Amino acid sequence: MTRIYLDNAATTPLAPEVLEAMLPYFSEHYGNPSAIHSYGRRTRAAVEQARRTIAKLLNCAPGEIIFTSGGTEADNMVLTSAVRDLGVRHIITSPIEHHAVELTAEALSKSGEAQVHWLRLQADGKPDLAHLEELLKATKGQGALVSLMHANNEIGTRIDLHAIGVLCRAHGALFHSDTVQTMGHYRFDLGSTPVDFITCAAHKFHGPKGTGFLYMRSGAGLKPMILGGSQERNMRAGTENIAGIAGLAKAMELAYEDVEGHQRHVQRLKDRMKKRLLEEIPGVGFNGDVSDDSLYTVLSVRFPDDGRSEMLLYNLDIEGVACSGGSACSSGSNTGSHVLKALYPERPGANIRFSFSRYTTEAEVDQAVAVLKRIFQLEPVRG
Repeated sequence: MTRIYLDNAATTPLAPEVLEAMLPYFSEHYGNPSAIHSYGRRTRAAVEQARRTIAKLLNCAPGEIIFTSGGTEADNMVLTSAVRDLGVRHIITSPIEHHAVELTAEALSKSGEAQVHWLRLQADGKPDLAHLEELLKATKGQGALVSLMHANNEIGTRIDLHAIGVLCRAHGALFHSDTVQTMGHYRFDLGSTPVDFITCAAHKFHGPKGTGFLYMRSGAGLKPMILGGSQERNMRAGTENIAGIAGLAKAMELAYEDVEGHQRHVQRLKDRMKKRLLEEIPGVGFNGDVSDDSLYTVLSVRFPDDGRSEMLLYNLDIEGVACSGGSACSSGSNTGSHVLKALYPERPGANIRFSFSRYTTEAEVDQAVAVLKRIFQLEPVRG
């Protein structure tokens, strides 16, 4: 049975070139980068070269890049340190943020350290900018942090980073954006984008798991969340993941070699699947923003509530199609998607997220649609 992987928003396959860049740091270059001897200097040079590579691609200073274990750690660091060290007393966020932001904000609220303000959303999940301005005016001068993800990991709705950043600057608020789903998929110019913090996870764009970074605008003043050694210029203690960092930098380089070509390829796949589903599956619909302005790697599909949808995710897996019912970060939870509950609390039917990568093919999209037709008994099951 041919297996089809359409869960790239959860994680992408490691690019062969990335693996090749990582391998030396599992074998001959194993020194601790904090050591002063030649073994340590070799790996220290690798870390700093990776930092310079990423900073150049993002148009920021190398010192503004802090390597972390991924997006969750970086998101937690921003919110926690902003409240405890930067005088932030108000967090403005949305009910469809990744749990790394949502649960951290709730924890800070429960402890009495900050007040959380939940931003109203449009039907497609985009923020209500008029409400955002209201909240910014109400909290002006009291220490506010706005935290809104660049693109939602479940429904693909994307925000206008620049417009929101301008609003935040006008009202003296800090601006953090979880860019885990968009890093490596869009070009960022942090020299001209009014954002204070963004976060990254390498495994979302064919890099290794367990590695990412926090961009912290120079002078932003966060303090470390993990204490211990003086690694990452005293911002993140713990011996660096050298192989992971080398892989992250290589994945960024590969992504930036042809961002536009990658976008065109994957957008064609998304458009093809959307068109085929509308043609082949009666009653199908979509969640979030499915325009060309949305995250081109994600398509959230709502299937008709006809009795077959309850086991749809399971049946797709049995048929060899790997996809997701929501965020993979909540796998094992039976509480359902907090994103879909927030936006469509009364909407019946099964919701499946299909997500694509540079390695996905049109044939795989077509085969996935054929599988869905068999599951919904719209074509004979082949013997």
